Amino acid sequence: MSDGAREPIHLLGTRASPEDAGITRGLTTGEDVLPGHEDCGPRCWRDAGKAPAPRESVRFRVLFVCTGNICRSPLAERLTRSALGPCPALQVISAGTHARPGLEMTAHARRTLVRLGGDPEGFGARLLVPGLVADADLVLTATGGHRARSVALYRAAAARAFTIAEFGTLVRAVPPERIVRHRDPVRRARALVDEARALRGLVRVDEPDIADPYGRSRLAYRAAGRSIARELAAPLRLLTRSRNA
Repeated sequence: MSDGAREPIHLLGTRASPEDAGITRGLTTGEDVLPGHEDCGPRCWRDAGKAPAPRESVRFRVLFVCTGNICRSPLAERLTRSALGPCPALQVISAGTHARPGLEMTAHARRTLVRLGGDPEGFGARLLVPGLVADADLVLTATGGHRARSVALYRAAAARAFTIAEFGTLVRAVPPERIVRHRDPVRRARALVDEARALRGLVRVDEPDIADPYGRSRLAYRAAGRSIARELAAPLRLLTRSRNA
């Protein structure tokens, strides 16, 4: 099957048509409520590709970090937004330690994102600054170096900062019932961070970093995208899973 004909692969382990993917990213109605988002209220993101809601309306913020904010962290940001759906309670953003504000994702990163079911529309890079780290309830970085840089900007974030691969590994060891018993998505997110933090030093993380594909082939981008999707799958599954599933 050609690249253009391949249907998107979503993080929750299911294949969906483009129409289904559009429903996931679009504006919900009172009836269209995704599992885990029952208490979000009426205000939603209009589109996963547009700017997130203002800080005052957000109750849990996830910040992804890489170097230039044009490859790994935007892949993670947009895949996470796509999986969570329109939810004003959970905000997902990304930044780069050496980003040039306003740059688009690289062409290979955009194509990789679309293949995985995400939407690159409207993305613009942002520089990592202390305020972004301070405001984040969860900081997920491409590498340990990015984690160190993030924590250096705001040391109180150390307890809630992980590499993407580290967080994915730790969450896979969390008993699902400890997370899905919470109906509210923010309580689930906070519980997820608490449970992952409690497992630090108890669960081995063999490969904590996501390799940088910048300047490399499309295969390197696809490998990075698959790694990010794989590590985010367990956290996103727990955040969106129905309590009765």
